[in-house]
Amino acid sequence: MADEQEIMCKLESIKEIRNKTLQMEKIKSRLKAEFEALESEERHLKEYKQEMDLLLQEKMAHVEELRLIHADINVMENTIKQSENDLNKLLESTRRLHDEYKPLKEHVDALRMTLGLQRLPDLCEEEEKLSLEPACHVINKFIEMHLYVLCAKPRAGPGTPKSQNGSRTNEEMENT
Repeated sequence: MADEQEIMCKLESIKEIRNKTLQMEKIKSRLKAEFEALESEERHLKEYKQEMDLLLQEKMAHVEELRLIHADINVMENTIKQSENDLNKLLESTRRLHDEYKPLKEHVDALRMTLGLQRLPDLCEEEEKLSLEPACHVINKFIEMHLYVLCAKPRAGPGTPKSQNGSRTNEEMENT
């Protein structure tokens, strides 16, 4: 009986070994699957970080591009302001020259009339380049009207006598 008991005890031990081995194999299989999942997740994480780095580089490139665009916009704004200032200076200089030219021309025309000569042509009649009208397309309405007035022929000179109905007439215009 002792042999039987010893055999039963060994059989119980073998059964326990078998159960523990099966349990160990199941855990080993799960552990292997977990390691594979862990490696896969590590690869994914590495790919995600690489993609994030690429996106950050792209973002920085766009930020730099936007910075350059803003710098270009600032340069263009400054260029436009400078050009507007230059245009205004040129317009003012042109106006002053025109104001200087006008009385001189009137005086020369008056002297020519006393000698029986024809008046000199106006600037607008003389050359297209001297007409300020092309500049009118570039600037705002106020300046446009100001330049139009500069180009327009006066209806009557300052010393022109009034007609009987009270309006000024330009005898010089009638003579031409």
